[in-house]
Amino acid sequence: MGYDQVTIGGVTAAKQAVELATSVSGSFIQDTNNDGLVGLAFGTINTIEPRAQATFFENVMQQLDQPVFTARLRHNAPGTYTFGTIDKSEYTGDIHYTPINTEHGFWQFESPTYSIGGQTRQCTTCSAAIADTGTSLMLLDADIVKAYYAQVDGATNSPFQGGYTYPCDTTLPDLGVAVGTGYTATIKGADLTYAEIGRGKCFGGLQSNAGQGIQILGDVFLKQFLAVFDGGNNQFGIAAGA
Repeated sequence: MGYDQVTIGGVTAAKQAVELATSVSGSFIQDTNNDGLVGLAFGTINTIEPRAQATFFENVMQQLDQPVFTARLRHNAPGTYTFGTIDKSEYTGDIHYTPINTEHGFWQFESPTYSIGGQTRQCTTCSAAIADTGTSLMLLDADIVKAYYAQVDGATNSPFQGGYTYPCDTTLPDLGVAVGTGYTATIKGADLTYAEIGRGKCFGGLQSNAGQGIQILGDVFLKQFLAVFDGGNNQFGIAAGA
């Protein structure tokens, strides 16, 4: 680990901890759009010794006009991260906020219900959820995933593919996930396919969290919305993406 002056979007962390890679995977090298990672959870979960280091957002939060950052990810198009303000052109309607629990270092909140095709259901395990732009898929409790794919014609849980697949011409139902206790964020079924895997089969963007005890709302979920990470008020907000 070393320290460096890091500037993103005109905001500078004068002494930012930077972890120096000693090896990288071949896929990381081949991805010419990336040359590093910026962690935006909380510094308490990093593994730097002898003491954990603050993240970029934690270091610059007091410099910002508002102690927030937002993520507006998009499907097959460049997305944006905005620090210090909420761009009204990036969302429609209201922003729905829920308190977060930072005890484990994540943007974590309760998610006690879900819906399939507009029908609200109570979950069985009801693991807390986290919003994570560093995860590609939605990884929900196994009972939710099983109930969802039971409504998808031709869906199978493939050990070879490592998750649920289905015929690409199958119509998927909408999926709603509770963000806190007062709002359900709904994703259209057409937006839940992650990738075509050949022979007319597709790999689902919704998969099981394999009993990890936490549900992860990754990019398949987040690209439908404007996500607001409010560090000043310890809350997470979501609004329909513009």
